[in-house]
Amino acid sequence: MKKNIPVIGMACSACSANVEKKLNSLKGVISASVSLPSRSVLIDFNPEEISLVDMKAAVNTIGYDLVIEEGRSAVEIEKRAFALLKRKTVFSWLFALGVMAVSMGWINFDNRSTANQIALIIALSNMLYCGHSFYVSAWKQMRNGLANMDTLVSLSTMIAFLFSVFNTFWGEIVWGSRGIMWHTYFDASVMIITFVLTGKLLEEKAKDGTASSIRHMMGMTPKTAHIVDGDKVEEVPISTIEVGDLLEVRTGEKVPVDGEVIWAESFMTADAVYIDESMITGEPNPAKKCKGDKVLAGTIPNQGKLRMRARQVGQDTMIAQIIRMVQDAQSSKAPVQRIVDKAALIFVPIVTVIAIFTFLVWWIIGGNDYIPQAILSAIAVLVIACPCAMGLATPTALMVGIGKAAEKQILIKDAAALEKLRKINALVIDKTGTLTIPNKDIDFTRSDDLALEERETLKPNAREALEILQNSGVDVYMMSGDKEDAAKYWAEKAGIKHFQSKVLPQDKENIVRKLQHEGKCVAMVGDGINDTQALALADVSIAIGKGTDVAMDISQITLMGDDLITLPEALLLSRRTVRMIWQNLFWAFIYNIICIPLAAGVLFLFDVNWQITPSWASALMAFSSVSVILNSLRLRLMK
Repeated sequence: MKKNIPVIGMACSACSANVEKKLNSLKGVISASVSLPSRSVLIDFNPEEISLVDMKAAVNTIGYDLVIEEGRSAVEIEKRAFALLKRKTVFSWLFALGVMAVSMGWINFDNRSTANQIALIIALSNMLYCGHSFYVSAWKQMRNGLANMDTLVSLSTMIAFLFSVFNTFWGEIVWGSRGIMWHTYFDASVMIITFVLTGKLLEEKAKDGTASSIRHMMGMTPKTAHIVDGDKVEEVPISTIEVGDLLEVRTGEKVPVDGEVIWAESFMTADAVYIDESMITGEPNPAKKCKGDKVLAGTIPNQGKLRMRARQVGQDTMIAQIIRMVQDAQSSKAPVQRIVDKAALIFVPIVTVIAIFTFLVWWIIGGNDYIPQAILSAIAVLVIACPCAMGLATPTALMVGIGKAAEKQILIKDAAALEKLRKINALVIDKTGTLTIPNKDIDFTRSDDLALEERETLKPNAREALEILQNSGVDVYMMSGDKEDAAKYWAEKAGIKHFQSKVLPQDKENIVRKLQHEGKCVAMVGDGINDTQALALADVSIAIGKGTDVAMDISQITLMGDDLITLPEALLLSRRTVRMIWQNLFWAFIYNIICIPLAAGVLFLFDVNWQITPSWASALMAFSSVSVILNSLRLRLMK
């Protein structure tokens, strides 16, 4: 059984890696894939061996939570969490201004000790209220032998705070008596928490844009429906609709569930209605619907009205299945993300070791006189090396890319397919039903008299789409069961150089295998049962949404409409998404490679008396995470 479950409490890639590791260690869990941007986990498990309650309990022990209760809404929980985060951020900035006023002498006090004690109270208040969640999470992580961003924040702020408390009460005795200048760093402990909270707040706002495609699709389904009860038509909540109910849909209203037309009328015809299905199929022209035709939830009658019998309701409607597919795809992982997740698990311990090493180097070089500098440098290293940007680099770009594809009626089942699609250099395409549309008005009594264009027509933009693919380095091969002359005719019509006639299902599989043996990365596009063998073998399998359910089940990508221009669009989106992933990873790694040495104080070796302070480290860390998300959101602007 597969389920996509919201996860509460994750803050960085180490968090998502820890949740994933915990779930995958449980008996009965086949696989668990955690998505940090969507705050969810896609779990494949055996319900006879483990329950959702067991998984929830296991995740609770390491400081996170799964939303499995029926009446509990992850959206509402996230809204409350965001409101709390906003409130804590505001208070933390007030505490920051207060401690800065005291530390920097904006307010005069009779003696230094009084100023330090007031700063201590402000810093402690900030830690207990604004930073409380960091310490609770870090403690739970530590008890389970784990570490994450909260561990780094907790360590750095606690060290800065405790060292400052020591200096407040014993600094003059220990350091002053030796002629060593001493300071307190309450402002550093406050600013670290303030900047981290600010970064999380900006991050959550930016992430909101990555889920807009899902919200858009969810908004396609109306909240109410008109149910027909005898002579009465009344409005009821959509949740009360059951299979078999008779419903009425009027001009401009959204079809509430999937169903079958019982009766229809419009100004244009007495027995049909025209419905806008562009939100599902991408088709710009309204579809004519008569008695017996299927209508889909979220589509809209342009004029007139219809009555329909509910056939699929709730989670069984096509739009619900599409939403579920997109959510699952956004929660899946690209191969490169697996590497990043493994790195995230060891990243925090490595950073802790680097911070300890930094402290020891400063202490060994300068002796006791340099202990304050050693502590400050170690704190800066702990703060600046947070793995947030690295963890967000891949999943955020994938989430935006898969959502953008869904808006273009391109349904991608998993992240690996989106990543692999960019590599294809050969495309095998079925003809009838995939490349061409059979003419429904054929008079088969005179079939012998039909040159060939009367039998079927090319799908919209087919030639243009295939030309774009071929110009981008993709060889196109058309497979047809037709005779040689018919296959040649349609290949020339579509601008295809390579074609094969009189093919059987096995022949389609053979051509895919042959191309793969030649070293090509092959995509197969088909719509029928006779394409399933080739679809299953291809590196990337693409089905046409109006084809058979079998073809769609096997395929990794489904094109919902008949417009084949979505083929090159999918390829372009794949290339841009993967390019965005590598951009994000590059900047995330470069950030750490450059900033960790600067925070450790490496410039002092070159007589440059400057380094990144803990306060600036927290600001840079927050900026790095937000910049990765904003960079990924540029995909939404892609034309």
